[in-house]
This record gives sequence, structure tokens and C-alpha cells, in this order.
Amino acid sequence: MPNSKLKIAPHLAQLKLLLDDSSIVHAEQLQSLWSGYGEVARYKSLDSGASFIVKNIDLSPAKSHPRGWNSNIGHQRKLRSYQVETSFYQAYAAHTDKHCYVPQLIAQQHNESSILLVLEDLDALGYNQRLEVAQWHTFKIAIRWLAYFHGKFMFSTAESLWPIGTYWHYQTRQDEYNKMAPSPLKEHAQEIDEVLNKSQFKTLLHGDAKFQNLCFHQNNLDVAAVDFQYVGLGHGVKDLTCLAASCLNNQQLFEYDDLILTEYLTSLKSALNYYQHSLDFEQLSEEYQQLYPLAWADIYRFLLGWNPQSIKISDYMIQKADLGLNQIRFL
Repeated sequence: MPNSKLKIAPHLAQLKLLLDDSSIVHAEQLQSLWSGYGEVARYKSLDSGASFIVKNIDLSPAKSHPRGWNSNIGHQRKLRSYQVETSFYQAYAAHTDKHCYVPQLIAQQHNESSILLVLEDLDALGYNQRLEVAQWHTFKIAIRWLAYFHGKFMFSTAESLWPIGTYWHYQTRQDEYNKMAPSPLKEHAQEIDEVLNKSQFKTLLHGDAKFQNLCFHQNNLDVAAVDFQYVGLGHGVKDLTCLAASCLNNQQLFEYDDLILTEYLTSLKSALNYYQHSLDFEQLSEEYQQLYPLAWADIYRFLLGWNPQSIKISDYMIQKADLGLNQIRFL
């Protein structure tokens, strides 16, 4: 996350009152929020010994964007994202379990100028491992979290969340789309988006699946996820593609090409059985296989408009996007 001067800081007195605990102290700042929208910090109770994470969000317009994308549209999208995240923790987080764990909401305050979310401290629960580089073992753990999250919320209506999940989808990224040079991908971008959105087996998407938003457990078996600003309705291939593009380098993507979707579908089948969803899994698998290349084309479209030099753009992504484009021409 970029280092930016915070516009506000959580008031200790406010937290003490909110949690009815006069012994609370600030322990450490964990990160600044993107474009100076606030901070995430750890606080502790001297009386109980408990620790918790406070996400303090400033709702006033940001002064700068790291890549220069400053607009009222972007600001309104960001405000909505924090409102959606609050709704997720209030209404959905309690329905997750050990297979797709997320921090539980302890308390929250929301006014015209700020949002204050007080969440479980995942480190205190054993989810204290942060990984920068993915290996197949850790990537499989992340895939399993996605599959169980998608399985849990399969056919959700996403009430109070984004009607279309993910931060990069076509309808919310028109400025970036207009920056794209003419190309077949730009020409067919809306069609790709429509096919993904009209899919049958929609669920809740995390919306920004990457290792930076995953907290691995010290048992080397489990993982929890954070940052639900772009959680909303969509097809699971979008989350899976985002995870792969964010966590694996070009060589790994080619090496694991035949394994990624297979591993995900295996875990998703187990999840659907576990949560007792009754559906035609063969039909679901066929839809996933059809839409997977389109999801690569979709995220490639965003990156070309947002930052054509992005390190996420790889030979593998371009190859998959071409497959998606070839498919869309025959649909």
C-alpha cells in the first residue's frame, strides 16, 4: 500500500466508548488505505488482553491517486466500496466458517465523514502468516478458500452488496476503457462483460482475490481473507482469474495451467456438497470451462486501460485472452 499522509486518525476515546473499555491502547499502524482514505491499525485491551483490528475510513475526497486516476466517479466508487464492505461484515461475515473464514465484526460506527470498523484480529486466531510468493501448495489453499466461499454463497442475491462484483468490471471502468487503444479486445469488451454477467451459476465474489488480502494460518493448512470492498454478484471464474494473475508469475501460470481450474472445481464440488446445494455439477463445470478464458480477457482489458505496463500482464494472460476473444466471436 502507498504511504500517504492520513487525513484522520481513530480517536482513542471514541473506541473506548464504542467498546466500553477504558483500557484500550493503540498498538501499531498496519497500513494506510489506498489514496489516503484512512488507515488500518491494531489496538489492544490492557484489561482483557484482547487485540482487534480497526479500519478507519475517511469519506472525504482523496487528494491524490498513485496512478493519477482522480475523478468524482472514482471517488464515488470508492465511497460505495466501503459502504459495501460494512454491509458485508454486518450481514454476511457471520455465515462463513473455517473453510472460508473472514474476520468477524465486533463493532462499527458510520457517519457522514467516516466509517469505523472494529474487527477480529486474525493474527490472534493463528492466521499470522503473510506470503508474498505463491507455491503450488499455498496457491491450492487459496483456491480452496475461494471455492468454499463461492460454494457457501452460490445463488446469493448479493443484497446490499455490489450488483456486479470485482473492481475491474467493464461498467465501472469506462475511463480506463476509453484510454485503451483500438483493438479486437476493446471492440468485444462489452460482449465479454455481458456473457460473464448473464452466466447461470453466479455467487458472491470476493472481488479482489490476491495474496495481499489473504492471511495464512500457522498450521500451513488454512487461510482467511480480508478486504471486501468489491464483494458482489458474479461468476467464480472472475475471482479465480484475479487470484492466478495476482499470485503466479508467467512461468508458474504455464506450469499450472491444467491444474488451476481442475483444482478449483474439485474444491467447489466438495463445498457444494458440504453446504448442501443441489445443482447439476456437470453443467456448472461446462460453464466454468467456457467462461474461464473470457475472464482472462476481461481482466486483461482492464489492465490495458489502467496500466499497460502492469507486471500482471504476461504471455499467459495474452494467450488466454486470445482464446476468450476467439470464443466470443462464435457466440
